Amino acid sequence: MEIIPSATRGSADHGWLKAKHTFSFAGYYNPERVQFGPLRVINEDRIAPGQGFGLHPHKDMEILTYPISGSIEHKDNLGNGTVIRAGDVQRMTAGRGVQHSEFNHSKTDELHLLQIWIFPEQKDLDPGYEQTAFSREQKLNQLRLIASRDGRDGSVTIHQRADIYASVLETGNSVLHAVEGDHKIFVQVVSGKLLLNEQTLSAGDGVQIEGENRLAIKAKMDAEFLLFDMG
Repeated sequence: MEIIPSATRGSADHGWLKAKHTFSFAGYYNPERVQFGPLRVINEDRIAPGQGFGLHPHKDMEILTYPISGSIEHKDNLGNGTVIRAGDVQRMTAGRGVQHSEFNHSKTDELHLLQIWIFPEQKDLDPGYEQTAFSREQKLNQLRLIASRDGRDGSVTIHQRADIYASVLETGNSVLHAVEGDHKIFVQVVSGKLLLNEQTLSAGDGVQIEGENRLAIKAKMDAEFLLFDMG
C-alpha cells in the first residue's frame, strides 16, 4: 500500500480554476506518479461560478466526471448537451476523437468535482457518451458499482477491465472488498476520514494497493470515497 497524501499532490491555481493532480498532468510532472495500471488522471477541480473549459479535443481516453457539489454544463460535437449534477456520473469515450466544453452551470456557486481518465483497452473506439444518477441512499454504507466494463447493475460502461465503486460511509460503519488475483486497487477519499486496513486516510488522500486480497474500510468520521478495482 502506497499512500498519496493530499498535500503532496500537484496543484494549479488559475484564479477561476483551482486544481489538485494525483498523477502528472499539465504543468505538474512527477516521474513516480504518471499512472497506476490503466488509471491515468484523478484531478480534483474547483471551478468558479460561470467559468469553465471551452471547446477542446480528447482522443483515446475513457473520461469520467464525478461532481462532488454543484453542477456542470456539458456540450460536445456528438450532439450532447446536458447538465451533470452531484450524484451523477458521466462517461465519455473519446475514442477516435471528440470535442467538448465544460462550464460551471451556476452563476453563484462554486463547482467541485473529480475528473478521471482511464486508458481504454484499445484505440480508435467509436466516441460515446453516457450519464447516470446514483442517489446517496444507493451508496450509503455499501460499495455501489458506478462504472464497469460490462455496464452491469446499472453502472456506466467503460472500455477497460475495471470496476469503479462509490461509497458514503457514516461514522463507525465499514465495508469489505475482496480482491481477485493480481488486481490493482486505487482508493480516492472524497471527504471525511477512513481506516483502510488500519491505515488512516483523510479527504484528498489516495492509496495505491497491490498484493492485498482483502480490504477493510471503516469510517472514522462520515466519509465518501471511490474504489477502483483494475484487472
